[in-house]
Amino acid sequence: MLGAMRNLTPTLLCSTLLLAPACASAGRFSPAAGASLPEALEDSAVTRHTITLAGRAIPYTATAGHLSATAPGGDAPEAAFFYVAYTADGQDPATRPLTFCYNGGPGSSSVWLHLGSFGPRRLVTGDPATTAPVPFPMVDNPDCLLDTTDLVFVDAVGTGLSEAVAPNTNQTFWGVDADAAAFRDFIRRYLAVNRRQGSPIYLFGESYGTPRSAVLANLLAAPDSGVHPAGVVLQSSILDYNADGAAAAETSCAGFLPTYAAVGAWYRLDTPEPAELTAFAHRMRCFTAGTYAPAVKAWLADGTTLPQAVLARLQDTTGLSRDQWNQQPNLQPDAVQSGLLPGILLGRYDARVSAPVGSPLASQGDPSSTFIAESFTDAIAGYLSGFLGYAGGAGYTVSGEAIDSWDFSHDGLALPDTVPDLAAALERSPGMKILSLNGYHDLATPFYQTELDLARLGEQRELQIRHYAGGHMVYLDDTSRPQEKADLAAFFQAAPGWAEAPERPVPAPGPARPAVVESWAGRPAPGPNPLVDPYVPPGKRHPSPGTATTGAALRAQVERKLNSPSTR
Repeated sequence: MLGAMRNLTPTLLCSTLLLAPACASAGRFSPAAGASLPEALEDSAVTRHTITLAGRAIPYTATAGHLSATAPGGDAPEAAFFYVAYTADGQDPATRPLTFCYNGGPGSSSVWLHLGSFGPRRLVTGDPATTAPVPFPMVDNPDCLLDTTDLVFVDAVGTGLSEAVAPNTNQTFWGVDADAAAFRDFIRRYLAVNRRQGSPIYLFGESYGTPRSAVLANLLAAPDSGVHPAGVVLQSSILDYNADGAAAAETSCAGFLPTYAAVGAWYRLDTPEPAELTAFAHRMRCFTAGTYAPAVKAWLADGTTLPQAVLARLQDTTGLSRDQWNQQPNLQPDAVQSGLLPGILLGRYDARVSAPVGSPLASQGDPSSTFIAESFTDAIAGYLSGFLGYAGGAGYTVSGEAIDSWDFSHDGLALPDTVPDLAAALERSPGMKILSLNGYHDLATPFYQTELDLARLGEQRELQIRHYAGGHMVYLDDTSRPQEKADLAAFFQAAPGWAEAPERPVPAPGPARPAVVESWAGRPAPGPNPLVDPYVPPGKRHPSPGTATTGAALRAQVERKLNSPSTR
């Protein structure tokens, strides 16, 4: 186990290119928009460990450091990306999967996936309860994916310890297309330096990391890059911002309704009370598509009121009253957060987490985020310097400044629709697998809207959509994380028929009603919350409703992408 290894002095190698001293750059890196390093930086701290998974000891190498990305056909370094790689020893690189993991924001580091999901060490949050001791303890992770794939956690430019290289600045890479191109260039550099060009390559993005993955998968497979991903994991997706009802009042929130129903079921407010979520969610999809979505469309168009029968059904299936639905037929998720339980605020990231209005946990608008943010923020620097032997982690930026000045435009739209990019990636990389992972209780990226977005691709034999009890970060749930790991293992192993495997049943109700327990009583209000993902600043919320293409129109978009050079 890792615990045994920590009692030993780790094997440590520290090296650097051009900038010195190696691995001792605390305070050097800046997340500011105009910041840049004066020259290329490539450094690394290498330690060796062993982890035991399912009774099998797996020796592995951890590498923390920087690589400088360079565009295809160029020789000038663009940015120094900070990464942490975990690679199992003694594996054949020709067959060993290699997965690049990142969060989103935009402007978020990869700390949430790195210390919360499937790396060798994990913070114990106790999700969805808010009674776990804080700061969270860090433990060996029995759900680590190193028995299946190597892992590389990557921080976007202006987050973590990643920074542009002059004459570029961090701002240079703060946009949908520039960001994805920089990630392409980092991945190509990593593959070349580590001689992994022949490995099956996977992308694992969460939240804004999912549209990044869609654009990135297409850029990687373009002729000037030539890296064909074997698969893409979409954790809590927002592939089309223009279809997201939370982006603007004129956009339908119909994609959120099955999530509202699952949240009502958790708090035992639905009538009749469903015992199991999988079948209940299916019924809610049918009601949404056949009844609610057309009714909301009519209301948005000309103010047509919802029929009384529809209002009654909405009350019975969500726990929100007829009056609430009648006043706002296109109900936004923040209204559900504050309106489902009197005097209680529900989490945006995980609506099962709740706190009394006016309490410290509710002070930032999302108790599910506030409860975890401080522990993750505090843990990363010590983990880098202690477990990984990288001495420059004190200046690690969990969440940077990018979101306020991010260029969300893409393909002629003010907000990105990246489904065509994913379709083009499938065209360029035949056989590329897609695994979509979703939490039933996620009010940030609702599962049904993700299904509607992916349905635009048409029938895909190598696409699987999975759902779990949990919110945006399903992996924080101790019951759902092992299930998610099992689905990921099946995805990487790609046994025949993997995508057709049936979903497992998920219990609908929570342990109590209203299930509100706060362990933060008496604590001071926390500082700024670093976790806002996905998010669009109000001044940039200019969606283009009705622009989602399917069929021949989507095919025409794909053809344009296939026939255009990959440019920044």
